[in-house]
Amino acid sequence: DWKKVFTREFSSGLMLGGLIGFLGFVTLVGWDLLAGQALSATVFLTAGVVGLSLFSIVLFGNFTGAMLPFVLQKLELDPAVSSAPFVATIVDVSGIIIYFSIAILLLSGTLL
Repeated sequence: DWKKVFTREFSSGLMLGGLIGFLGFVTLVGWDLLAGQALSATVFLTAGVVGLSLFSIVLFGNFTGAMLPFVLQKLELDPAVSSAPFVATIVDVSGIIIYFSIAILLLSGTLL
């Protein structure tokens, strides 16, 4: 049942993405603090881009990995082709697009 799988994967993606996104944000802010630099809006914007990107990419990866076999089955294709390398490639390429899209949205007019 795809609805059950979607609900489970979405909730785990929210938790995992939230944790990883938060850690990414805190890490970037922490690096600036350890370097002895004053925290500025630029630091928080950059850390926000990284944190939000990590959250979005993890959530998208969970969704893709869980739903792709159902989509392929609906298209009457072999769901076995949705192997880990195939899903990883889709998520990697999409991750770059997600990262730069979020960077453009959050940083346009400031750093860009």
